Amino acid sequence: MKNYRLLSLAAAATLALASCSKNADNASASAAKLEVRLTDAPGNFNAVVLDVQQIEVHDKDENDPSGWQTLVFTPQAVNVLDYVNGKSALLVNTDFAPGDLKEIRLILGPNSYVVGTDGQQYALKTPSGQTSGVKLKLDKVTLAAGSTYQLLLDFDVAKSIVERGNWKAGNDKKERYLLKPVIRLVAQDLRGGLRGTVNPAVARPQVLAIRAAITGPDTVSTFADASGAYQLNGLAAGTYQVQFFPSVAAPTGQPAYKSVVRPGITVTNNQVTDLGVTPLN
Repeated sequence: MKNYRLLSLAAAATLALASCSKNADNASASAAKLEVRLTDAPGNFNAVVLDVQQIEVHDKDENDPSGWQTLVFTPQAVNVLDYVNGKSALLVNTDFAPGDLKEIRLILGPNSYVVGTDGQQYALKTPSGQTSGVKLKLDKVTLAAGSTYQLLLDFDVAKSIVERGNWKAGNDKKERYLLKPVIRLVAQDLRGGLRGTVNPAVARPQVLAIRAAITGPDTVSTFADASGAYQLNGLAAGTYQVQFFPSVAAPTGQPAYKSVVRPGITVTNNQVTDLGVTPLN
């Protein structure tokens, strides 16, 4: 991997400065820009913090270990629940040599944790088989000179955090949850989206957008927030069935919340389709 950066020599002569500036401009023009962002499909937790230590990409054949390149990244703890409904955390923004990318890998540290709805903090243990990192394959990702390419990592909290079946209150908090990351990888050229609101907002439904594809149904999900709003980004163009499943029951004496299916929803690249208000009772 090559990082192309502007050169600055404070003590150099004017001619040397001009030469450096010209070389840097040429290098920048011949480089590609790579962004890596993280977003989330929320789950039933108050916080989900990932200890992200390193991010790498692979630009050679799968079995060639020399192809792994470390990206410019500052290790950090990221609460993925801060990045829902269209928000995303910018993890990497760097110049990169043009060419094909095959895989991306996240190296997670030992300090990931969740805060449950009970307000208690629980460690997230990563199975030993994933200590080498979470690998995601890239499909036909080619970085071109002078262009920006964004990789969106869509972390699914509900599927990624697994509670041990034999855990009981009072047991060691470090033993309650396992982290088995389920991450959907979306390339930047998929820029379609869906948004809308539900009524009543207190139903807090899970929202699924399902598109038929050659490789099987492509399903993306999120939850409506406390105001009833939801947004799904990084969708391929096509026709979707959007499903709403209330996550809570209606109070006694009020009409029951209903599951709703809205078929035939069209998603177009570079546009966010607004579904308006979806009633759930």
